[in-house]
Amino acid sequence: MDAKIGAIDTCKPANNDVGSLPTTNSVTIHTPTVPFNSPDSTLGRHLARRLVQVGVTDVFGVPGDFNLTLLDHLIAEPGLKFIGCCNELNAGYAADGYARARGVGACVVTFTVGGLSVLNAIAGAYSENLPLICIVGGPNSNDYGTNRILHHTIGLPDFSQELRCFQTVTCYQAVVNNLEDAHELIDTAISTALKESKPVYISIGCNLPGIPHPTFSREPVPFCLSPRLSNQMGLEAAVEAAAEFLNKAVKPVVVGGPKLRVAKASEAFVELADASGYAVAVMPSAKGLVPEHHPHFIGTYWGAVSTAFCAEIVESADAYLFAGPIFNDYSSVGYSLLLKKEKAIIVQPDRVTIANGPAFGCVLMKDFLAALAKRLKHNPTAYENYRRIYVPEGHPLKCEPKEALRVNVLFEHIQRMLSGDTAVIAETGDSWFNCQKLKLPKGCGYEFQMQYGSIGWSVGATLGYAQAAREKRVIAFIGDGSFQVTAQDISTMLRCGQRTIIFLINNGGYTIEVEIHDGPYNVIKNWNYTGLVDAIHNGEGKCWTTKVHCEEELVEAIETATEAKKDCLCFIEVIVHKDDTSKELLEWGSRVSAANSRPPNPQ
Repeated sequence: MDAKIGAIDTCKPANNDVGSLPTTNSVTIHTPTVPFNSPDSTLGRHLARRLVQVGVTDVFGVPGDFNLTLLDHLIAEPGLKFIGCCNELNAGYAADGYARARGVGACVVTFTVGGLSVLNAIAGAYSENLPLICIVGGPNSNDYGTNRILHHTIGLPDFSQELRCFQTVTCYQAVVNNLEDAHELIDTAISTALKESKPVYISIGCNLPGIPHPTFSREPVPFCLSPRLSNQMGLEAAVEAAAEFLNKAVKPVVVGGPKLRVAKASEAFVELADASGYAVAVMPSAKGLVPEHHPHFIGTYWGAVSTAFCAEIVESADAYLFAGPIFNDYSSVGYSLLLKKEKAIIVQPDRVTIANGPAFGCVLMKDFLAALAKRLKHNPTAYENYRRIYVPEGHPLKCEPKEALRVNVLFEHIQRMLSGDTAVIAETGDSWFNCQKLKLPKGCGYEFQMQYGSIGWSVGATLGYAQAAREKRVIAFIGDGSFQVTAQDISTMLRCGQRTIIFLINNGGYTIEVEIHDGPYNVIKNWNYTGLVDAIHNGEGKCWTTKVHCEEELVEAIETATEAKKDCLCFIEVIVHKDDTSKELLEWGSRVSAANSRPPNPQ
């Protein structure tokens, strides 16, 4: 079967699987209604139609002289909207957030000054396995190889600096400086982004977008992606070995990891959980990829900072299957996980390793999990143990009237806001830990950037996610330090008529860095954040801001944001003490600090 790139609604991911493309037994080829050498058969029109075909209806970017003609052709496409951002970094973050909700995202910038500005966001998308199409308006095709020096460069006649930078953070690079191979390069780039679930780079000469060429048609023929297939013998051998390993275990568990997204295996993971009866946990960066309303869900496994009673069950198991894990210093809490390789089955998107061996390549995760589900004996022992030791979480100490607001009280109220019509965006910092403890209702989205952990990511990502998932109300949690990095694109949210609720956690600095290693550099200049957003609003669009200092003010603010101001962008600045952090951050910070400060090994 082929996976068809088709209409916008068919490209929306199911169960948060980015780039989830439907399969079909037949492929419909639409005959172009306009001759191939029509005046509308241009490079710019072809690119615009391709973006729409794969599900991109909004492109984020910043105009510059090298991409202006290209932008003319993109906005001429009826199904495509250009959303101008305040800077290229935010445009890249917005495309990242859009890809998380829609399955693929795109941004457009200008040569070098724009390209190098967006590079950090592209690197983050690469680390998180997001299909993102980064389009750059490049130099005039006549300038290549002429030894000329152009503006927006570092003053050398070599125009390859930007390309070389992108080669390390994209899976495919296309430099289009002639029309003969433009069709092939563009289509290959877009299909590679979808197949590899990674960003790609497309540079288009500034003089080319408006020129017709016989290789283009006004309505490009839809192209299809051939599905990746498992090696059937390898799959059967892997399933047999895994089933034998797990069926002899007394109290096995399964743990979902972040690569469930790129493997498009969330449904297969749930199928395995249903069939096996095992206790089900997720790694922190996989929150939102596994339904938390599953009857055997026990929480987030994050070593010493796991949700209550989860680590004890996972680490005491005699067998554990990790589907798509990433074990880095952050997810392992400074390399302190109490796991043993000989107890583990590690399932990566196309590889299965059982304990200390054997290993099986060319086995797709979703195929393996679905097949394994049919071979496992039902064994709920680990989950029953969890129910025996589980003690319901207590409530924060009751606030005195007008007492300064505490973070644990804030998130108790946040929990009540969540529904299937909301999505949570958590910024790098203590919001990681506080949001991790939220219990997500069925259908509630959840996104954060744990692998790359770039502060400021959430402002742009909130913009992009909200633009892609208009049916959901996004609730974003952003620290004051992170907000200062990317605050400008609140204005773009207002221009787009978004109704996000932003909780700005004002605790006077980079709290997550304080708990790793404190110093005067972690203190920032305090802003009047609501005043800033009011100034950005400037009477244009729907916006409501407020500051809260105590629980009474918080309750009133939430009620206003969800009722009277439900159609507005709501910005709620929460004033909390600089040392008011989650207990998980205190533990995690000390362990990461210990890992960072290890002395060099003797040579």
